[in-house]
Amino acid sequence: MLKLMLACCKVYISESRNRAALKSIEKAAKLLTNLKMTFTTELDIPLYPNPSYGFCSLKNASFAMVKAAFETIDLQEHCGTHPRVGVVDHICFHSLGTTSLDLVADTAKSFGFEVGSNLQDAALTGVRQAYLIHGSLSIIRAIIVPTFLYGAAHQEGRSLDSIRRELGYFRPSSIESQWTGGSELQTLQLKPDEGPVRATQAKGVITIGATRWVDNYNIPVFTNDISIVSKIAKRVGGRGGGLPSVQSMALTHGGGTIEVACNLLEPARIGGDQVQLEVERLAK
Repeated sequence: MLKLMLACCKVYISESRNRAALKSIEKAAKLLTNLKMTFTTELDIPLYPNPSYGFCSLKNASFAMVKAAFETIDLQEHCGTHPRVGVVDHICFHSLGTTSLDLVADTAKSFGFEVGSNLQDAALTGVRQAYLIHGSLSIIRAIIVPTFLYGAAHQEGRSLDSIRRELGYFRPSSIESQWTGGSELQTLQLKPDEGPVRATQAKGVITIGATRWVDNYNIPVFTNDISIVSKIAKRVGGRGGGLPSVQSMALTHGGGTIEVACNLLEPARIGGDQVQLEVERLAK
């Protein structure tokens, strides 16, 4: 019997300036669904290439977007002030309404297998075809990606934050708090749940999980001093002894603005209004 569920999928892709790539990604999703989709890509922020896509037709559209992103984006040509571990940095599935988290977690796990295995299979097929046509094996290799599961999709409930710390997500790779080029961790310290154990410089890795709803709440601070805003971000988040269930970090935007970027893991408990007041208090 077919099980119906109400859920949301957020897809975070490490690009906002390559309009051709973004159009290709959106087109791939729209070809597979007639449902309304929300695309939050119209962000004209030169140093902040990390748009998110939210929509309600889950697996097929998500897979099409992931495939299109891998085909059109190369991290080796990429730089920005938002951290990332891969072309498709992060995909999160959220249960909505009365839908159980376990049901959404099964969808996330199945999707992780498809990304880690089916994309690899497609890549190997492409390699054989490329060899016949071009005599080269270099064309499709980069599409194979290690896949990490988190939250309810992981058997031990591993957190997204812990995976990111293991993979160096929070450490800029170049000056001025920027992440430039491909991943330096080609041989991964953390074993992926699906896909190969090595990451490519061009595509990186992908994290996929299932959780209750998470809010993103970002507060601009008008200064060029990253050290000041980093201290505020550290103190406002639960890890630094601040608001529980809040994760925060400082991200540079340029033009005299640095952002306190927050994940609200339990927004019904600690909401954006409380975070706003705390950041304002700490900034005085």
